Amino acid sequence: MADMLVKLYDLPEAAPLLSSLKETGIEIRQARPTDKRFVTQWVRRIFSDSWAEECGAAIGQRPITCHIAVEKQTGTIPRSGHYDLPGEVLTGFACYDVVSRGMFGPEGVHPDFRGRGIGKALLLTCLCAMKADRYAYAVIGWAGPADFYAKTVGATIIEGSEPGIYRGKLTELKPTDRRQI
Repeated sequence: MADMLVKLYDLPEAAPLLSSLKETGIEIRQARPTDKRFVTQWVRRIFSDSWAEECGAAIGQRPITCHIAVEKQTGTIPRSGHYDLPGEVLTGFACYDVVSRGMFGPEGVHPDFRGRGIGKALLLTCLCAMKADRYAYAVIGWAGPADFYAKTVGATIIEGSEPGIYRGKLTELKPTDRRQI
């Protein structure tokens, strides 16, 4: 898959989508350090080990470069204290500045929550954060759904970018693999 380029100075407005999602109980927020273990375990279970590691790295950075989508639980607030608020269900995540500065990704939405605009909201939230950090452009690394990125933010394919920065997994040399000198 090729990389894609996005002009951050020409992004669509995120506020209407975020407001619409909030009305349905979905909110996009920056991950917190205390979310790290849960988010990485969830990403590992739903998506992959490598994406989980990237999420962990993004949550470990300062400022945190991982945003999550959560569904706010409804119901009565228990009377045991001010901090006993209804919970949040993790529905998606997106990161940037992990593999390389200026790169967006990875991003994923739980299959049960797809088709609601959550992926678009996560994408726009991260790209707007990059724009606020004074980036002019972002690279979407190894862009899977190229049509989605092109339609949503006007991303274009970077010619000659395949395989890009993702050139193979790190492995260890086993004793049986050693060549005789």
